[in-house]
Amino acid sequence: MQSVRRDPTSISVRESYATVLRSRIRAQLTYRSSFWINAVNSFFTGALEFVEIYVLLTNTPTLGGMTFGQATLVFGLANLGFSLADLIFGQTDQIPRYIREGKLEAFLVRPMPVLAQMITSDFQLRRVGRALLGLLVAIAMVFWLDLDLSAQNIYLLITTPIYGAAIYAALFVLAGGIQFWIIDGSEFTNAFVYGGSYAGHLPGSVLLAPLRVLFTFVFPVTVTAYLPCLLILGLDGPTFLPAWLGWFAPVFAVWSWLLAYLIWRLGVRHYTGAGG
Repeated sequence: MQSVRRDPTSISVRESYATVLRSRIRAQLTYRSSFWINAVNSFFTGALEFVEIYVLLTNTPTLGGMTFGQATLVFGLANLGFSLADLIFGQTDQIPRYIREGKLEAFLVRPMPVLAQMITSDFQLRRVGRALLGLLVAIAMVFWLDLDLSAQNIYLLITTPIYGAAIYAALFVLAGGIQFWIIDGSEFTNAFVYGGSYAGHLPGSVLLAPLRVLFTFVFPVTVTAYLPCLLILGLDGPTFLPAWLGWFAPVFAVWSWLLAYLIWRLGVRHYTGAGG
C-alpha cells in the first residue's frame, strides 16, 4: 500500500501564514493596555450604531414591521457577522495606502496569493471587541424574545453570523478589487462596504423596493440577518423579500464570493504598478 506524500511547498506556505498570524497576535498582546483600550473602543463603536436603532424605536412602536426586540436581534446577528468579516478582511480597505507606500509591489513578487498576504500583514485582533457586542446583543434578544429554541432556530442562530461574515467578507474583497481602477478610492469603497453593512443591520422592509432587490440579489446584505430572522421569528417578509429566501444564505454567500473573486482577479491583473 502506497503512502500518501504531502506537498512540502503547500505545508510551508500554510505554516508561514500561521507563523505570521501568531507573531501579529503576540505583538498586539504584548502591549496589553493598548490592546484593551482599542478593543473597548471597538466595542463602543458598535454600541453607537445600536444607539441609533434604540433612538428610532423609542419614537416609533415598530421599525419595518418589527418590534424593538426583533429589530435588535437583526442588528445583533448582522453586527456579529460584519465584525468577523472586518476582523479578517478589513485590511483590504488599505489598498490605496499599500499602493502609495509600494507595499503592493512586494506582495505581487512573492509566490503567495496577494489577498492572503494582505490579510496576514495587518491582522487587527482589537476588532474582536465589536464582534463581542454583536454576540452579547444577539444572546440577550434570544432570552428577551423568549424564542423557541427548536432545532431549526438553533441552526439559524448559529449559521446566520457565519454566512453573514462570508457575505460581508466578499464585499470587502469586492471593494478592494474596485480600488485597483480608481485613485485613492477608500472613501468610495468605504461607503460601499459600510453602507451595505448599515442596510444589513436594519430590517430589510424599511428599504424601497428597488433597494430591496439590489441589497438581496446583487449585494445580499439582507440575507446576513434580516431574512434568517424572519424564519426564526415566524414572520412573513415584505414584497421581494419572502422569508423562505433565508434558507438560501449559503447560495447567496457563494454568489457573493464568485462576484468578489472575479472583480479581485481582474483588479490584480489590471494593476501595473504605483507609477500607472
